[in-house]
Amino acid sequence: MSKKIKRIGVITSGGDAPGMNAAIRAVVRACSYYHISCYGFYNGYNGLINGNFEELDARSVRNIINLGGTFLKSARSKEFRTKEGREKAYKVLKKEQVDGLILIGGDGTFTGGQIFSREYDIPVIGVPGTIDNDIYGTSHTIGYDTALNTVVEAIDKIRDTASSHDRLFFIEVMGRDAGFIALNTGIGAGAEEILIPEENLGLDRLLDSLEKSRRSGKNSSIVIVSEGDKIGKNVFQLADYVKENLPYYDAKVTVLGHIQRGGIPSCFDRVLASRMSVKAVELLLDGQKNVMVGLKDDDIITCPLDDVIHEKPKINKDLLRISEILST
Repeated sequence: MSKKIKRIGVITSGGDAPGMNAAIRAVVRACSYYHISCYGFYNGYNGLINGNFEELDARSVRNIINLGGTFLKSARSKEFRTKEGREKAYKVLKKEQVDGLILIGGDGTFTGGQIFSREYDIPVIGVPGTIDNDIYGTSHTIGYDTALNTVVEAIDKIRDTASSHDRLFFIEVMGRDAGFIALNTGIGAGAEEILIPEENLGLDRLLDSLEKSRRSGKNSSIVIVSEGDKIGKNVFQLADYVKENLPYYDAKVTVLGHIQRGGIPSCFDRVLASRMSVKAVELLLDGQKNVMVGLKDDDIITCPLDDVIHEKPKINKDLLRISEILST
């Protein structure tokens, strides 16, 4: 029989994402609804190690659902990767009588949580929060929808300049290992080419495509480049290569960078964060552990952390086909 949960801890870890505050709020208010205590630990796993926390109630999280980032702060903890660091964290949780943890973050966060859970039998539930959407077991992660809208808005503005000056713009978006942001925003913003880590377009094919666009009468073009794309060493080298081989193109580079992580979370992300986080609390109360909540066909589901950590989500091949058709 599982131990009755009376106190739950919550952290945000890894890169911040719009909607994390909405997720924290939902955890805290679900705990209040079920008459259990909730402790917010600051700066991710570092907060567990250093005992940097505060007890949160429903009023502690008022007026944060609309805020980007995370008021609990976020960090990547080198110390938590060590056995000594995890032992310190366990002693803090034991002292404060925290019975379970809700981890809002990505696969690195979940990997650390699963190891910790196995070592000290602390039940953990993962809530996927990352703009990259690169988490197995869910169709959407918290922050992804907001990031897509931020990127599309930026691309639309850059296209105005590209059209005014007959320029070719290479726009780098986030996605070190996954091209979800690039592929979806590329289609949504009408990009001529989309370069992602999962598909190696090749330099020759890129040049042929840009040349074809020019011959068809396009005087300006937008190429979306995921930061993990393997065609060139980086987006600047890629632009230089195109300028050398297609000198009639006035090629420019824009790196959107961390602007993609910030901003007011979309309604979709606020609702998703709320649904996932309430479910996370209920799973702990139900005696479950080492699973992540996810979204599939608009239903909240669970996925074992083992699968989340060791599997990778697949890019939608049909979107690749559509992007090729629409770029003509």
